[in-house]
Amino acid sequence: MPVVIGVPSETDSGERRLAVVPDVVKKYIGLGAQVVMQSGAGKPAHFHDAAFDGVTFVDSDAEVCAAADIILAVQPPSATRIGRMKTGAVLLGMLQPWFDANRIAKMQKKNITSFALELLPRITRSQSMDALSSQAAVSGYECALIAADHSPKFFPMLTYAAGTIRPAKVLVIGAGVAGLQAIATARRIGAMVEAYDVRPDTREQVESLGAKFVDTGVSAAGQGGYARELTDEEKALQTEKLAKAVAQCDALITTAAIPGRAAPTIITADMVARMKPGAVVVDMAADTGGNVEGTVKGDKVWINDVLVIGPTHIPSRMPVHASEMYAKNLFNFISPFIKDGELTLDWDDEVMAGCCLTHEGELRHAGVKTALGL
Repeated sequence: MPVVIGVPSETDSGERRLAVVPDVVKKYIGLGAQVVMQSGAGKPAHFHDAAFDGVTFVDSDAEVCAAADIILAVQPPSATRIGRMKTGAVLLGMLQPWFDANRIAKMQKKNITSFALELLPRITRSQSMDALSSQAAVSGYECALIAADHSPKFFPMLTYAAGTIRPAKVLVIGAGVAGLQAIATARRIGAMVEAYDVRPDTREQVESLGAKFVDTGVSAAGQGGYARELTDEEKALQTEKLAKAVAQCDALITTAAIPGRAAPTIITADMVARMKPGAVVVDMAADTGGNVEGTVKGDKVWINDVLVIGPTHIPSRMPVHASEMYAKNLFNFISPFIKDGELTLDWDDEVMAGCCLTHEGELRHAGVKTALGL
């Protein structure tokens, strides 16, 4: 029997993305797989059922789970969904593995083989599967637009009959995928952009986009392309140097986040208090605590005369392209193991083994075990 890939509706009220798109469904079917979807699952992302040729549609989450050998998802499964899945089924998605030991225990009990894309090894071969990066690119783009939309100033220079309006000055904290996309987008809109990252090797990337690199004298390059945690002395020096740049900007975008950890507080309340009246702060890390002291997750707050925005579900603001990117990440991960319609997992494969969360009733990932104290 051909392997059955199931795509249920996302249940998180703020989630609009979908784990497959019509073009990717064709590729799964081309591999000999069958695809079962919950009717209307694609509607929040503007993909209607009629666009999915060759898909079997069912009415409920329960029907998808009962039929599927592989479940593709965006958000982690609820306890109810785990209970409905076949014993021994495969689950693939962004599973937030560091934050819920109970969910992991339920998947172990159900003997579910789960792969969390957040755990992908940071190697060249996994780049086409890297959902963290693809969705971070969406988030960085959106954060620049959010800042421009809420700023009381034009981002680009504007010449009109009575004179010239100077361009807004934007400061981006963090020069990972999201930060670089925020820099590029703010520059395309016409703003003057400065950027800061504790990893000094990002200077060249920042400057290649036409932005000025803010040098604080702090270097914190870590493993896997992420920054390491700063010492107290380094934090003090960083704060002192950054405060000057923050005070001069019209819009501040913070993107510093490390998967599996609380976001570091980089912008203090005192730094916010010294910002220009009418300045805008967009804290992309609001979901994990925020980079800015005073950020409220999912809300906009005024701190003195500075607007601090803590957006959530940022990639869902652009669900069509975010879904296309994410669906291709999932396909690139699982498709090498589907041949002639059958799924054969290869545990000698570095990528597959590296992002396995649970298998045969065990929590397989050592890093997650440590993080959860297991």
